[in-house]
Amino acid sequence: METAEHPDSSETVQTASDLPGRVVNVLDACLAEAERPVPLHKPVFEGNEWDYVKECIDTEWVSSVGSYVDRLERDLAEYTGAKRAVVAVNGTAALQVCLRLVGVERNDEVLIPALTFVATANAVSYLDAIPHFVDSEERTLGLDPAKLGAYLDDIAEVRDGTCVNTQTGRPIRAVVPMHAYGHPVDLDPLQNICDTYHLALVEDAAESLGSLYKGEHTGTRGQCAALSFNGNKTITTGGGGAILTDDEALADEAKHLTTVAKKDHEWEYVHDRVGYNYRMPNLNAALGCAQLEQLPTFLERKRTLARRYQKAFADVEGVSFFQEPGFARSNYWLNVLLLDEADLGLRDAILEETNDAGFGTRPTWQLLSSLPMYEDCPQMDLSTAGSLERRLINIPSTPSLVDSNHDQ
Repeated sequence: METAEHPDSSETVQTASDLPGRVVNVLDACLAEAERPVPLHKPVFEGNEWDYVKECIDTEWVSSVGSYVDRLERDLAEYTGAKRAVVAVNGTAALQVCLRLVGVERNDEVLIPALTFVATANAVSYLDAIPHFVDSEERTLGLDPAKLGAYLDDIAEVRDGTCVNTQTGRPIRAVVPMHAYGHPVDLDPLQNICDTYHLALVEDAAESLGSLYKGEHTGTRGQCAALSFNGNKTITTGGGGAILTDDEALADEAKHLTTVAKKDHEWEYVHDRVGYNYRMPNLNAALGCAQLEQLPTFLERKRTLARRYQKAFADVEGVSFFQEPGFARSNYWLNVLLLDEADLGLRDAILEETNDAGFGTRPTWQLLSSLPMYEDCPQMDLSTAGSLERRLINIPSTPSLVDSNHDQ
């Protein structure tokens, strides 16, 4: 008598419903020695942080004037290859000043990815300008130059040297690519678009300190760029950010604007325009100097962790580990899993099960175009960004989770 065939009992048929448990098992194996719960990302203090901060306290130089402020600016410029760095109180403030430096004004439009942290759009709004949302590409997780170019061909034209949105009549002043999770956007074609349409290129490099685009540090291609040193970034100053630029005049203006536009004088309070109280305090800069000394080690460890994840998830059906694009070397600030299918229910099931197991996992940001304060802003087709929103999961990424001497 014929009987139905059954799979060998030693084999396990993988289904989507099994995926949350399989992800937990992989994280268990990769992070077996880590103390639970494992946060998504936390700062690592293994160098001169205490000594430098204590020196600030002992000498009473704790505010925005002090030797560590100047030193951090010099060290950042040297590390990134930018001619100048100007430190600020946070990355959002740095980006706001960058946009002002390139001429963004009230009612101008600024092209930004819909898939980014809300600070990118907020920095535009602080200048009473209008975020104009554009799509991302899966290859980089960042702004898609090809789709942007085709979109501008349809809705924009250059009039008297200014790019104008023919649908709204407003100037489009700048493009702000954000290097998502440390993975560089493809900047060459984007620069070509900026040249064609007379747009300023301002890099939101908040997440990409230590990342390279074709051998050059991110944040050095545009007119200026913003970095962030928030507590969850690759290095931290507690709170803090910086402006990078190769333009000496822009750097001088950035420093002036972030110091409440006060003219240099021994005692007089003379201010020549509306400025910002955005200078980084010496205490924070001291922390940053110590952190920057350790950045090469942090990056080596983060890439070691990324390699471990890449190998471990290679045979897990239904999900893949996101790897840097071929033209880039990423800092792997936050490691990324991508579901094969845009399944919000499955994504959330993985988030719930991994967090219940003690692993700090997070979804990506909600598309900014769907937030109530930005839902009426202009936007192009955002189908790829929408897919990524439903498929992306961040997994633990703190550099101290691995020893850089292992997993080579």
